[in-house]
Amino acid sequence: MARSRFRRLGDVFLSPTVVAWLFLLPALLFLTIFVFLPILYLVYLSFTTGSFSQEGVRWVGLQNYQQLFLSPDFWQVIGNTLYFTAATVLPTIGLPLLLAVGLNQAIVGRDLLRTAYFLPTMTSIVAAGLGFRWLFQRDGPVNQLVQSLGGEPIAWLSDPNWAMPVLILLSSWKQLGFNLVVFLAGLQTIPRDRYEAALLDGANAWQRFRYITLPGLRPTLILVFVTTTIFTLRSFEQVYVVTGGGPLDTTNLLVFYIYQQAFALFDFGYAAAAAAVLLGVTLGLIWLQLRTRQDPNL
Repeated sequence: MARSRFRRLGDVFLSPTVVAWLFLLPALLFLTIFVFLPILYLVYLSFTTGSFSQEGVRWVGLQNYQQLFLSPDFWQVIGNTLYFTAATVLPTIGLPLLLAVGLNQAIVGRDLLRTAYFLPTMTSIVAAGLGFRWLFQRDGPVNQLVQSLGGEPIAWLSDPNWAMPVLILLSSWKQLGFNLVVFLAGLQTIPRDRYEAALLDGANAWQRFRYITLPGLRPTLILVFVTTTIFTLRSFEQVYVVTGGGPLDTTNLLVFYIYQQAFALFDFGYAAAAAAVLLGVTLGLIWLQLRTRQDPNL
């Protein structure tokens, strides 16, 4: 009788569902402690004011969000971030896609070129930022090249018209290699017999790319678009290292703005509200990726 009870109890604890939850438990605990609880605390802070002093924080409701959406500085930062994101995402999707199609062919030195294009991804963004700051300083190599071609030196990092393009170039260069590898992996999933059949039917290179490559890469394109947009929205290091948000806040992006409000002005509630807006945009992008992968008509 007792043996049968222990056997039934063992069957319960060794059931596939219980075993699965036991394996998931460490990851769930990690996510709860380091992801879910901080997110909940962030949302809570966005409804408070004060700092981590003896006075503590005070509940203010939607005051931080009202102040945020009525602030001209915040909307300038949003405009900067949208401009930076759009100008970075488009080339870091289009150019790696074309390079991946070329490097997917049997050409001489293909492996060497793949490695060379991936090297920027392995470089620290801080080191890359310092390198770009040296390249584009007033008497740097880029201005020396401009002068050798008969032009006047440009104040790249202190001119409101040129500082943002330097950041866009840095971010695009940094993300190109990662997207290239993802596209190369996606191209391997397209059956080769489709291209062979298209060649037999007389399809040219553009037709093969439009009717075979692009549809076959649809899930990869969605993944690359969402991840690149998220990585670009959370850009901080390049602003901190290269421009510091200047000149005249023309390169001040949302994450750097949150950093300034929290750790320079110590307005944690206001910074948390701005971070909650960024969190909402990020979750929206993730939802868009899941939605488009589930519904092929979107």
